[in-house]
Amino acid sequence: MNVNQIINMIMKIVMRKAISKGIDAGVNRATRGRKQAPPMDMDEMDGTGPTQAEIRQQRQAKRAARQARQAANQSRDS
Repeated sequence: MNVNQIINMIMKIVMRKAISKGIDAGVNRATRGRKQAPPMDMDEMDGTGPTQAEIRQQRQAKRAARQARQAANQSRDS
């Protein structure tokens, strides 16, 4: 191997490492703060969430609103 090939080989290795580190740093910075919360144990849950009846009412209200929107859109289009 001549000197030119050796220099090119070393430059490729250095550039590959530098680019790889830069990409890793960019990805780490972009995903910083997006860690998932650890799962809660059953003991930690306090039961203050909505009841099944409240959830059902919310779903029914959403469904009714969606149907009203669709009816309004159909009457407007006709």
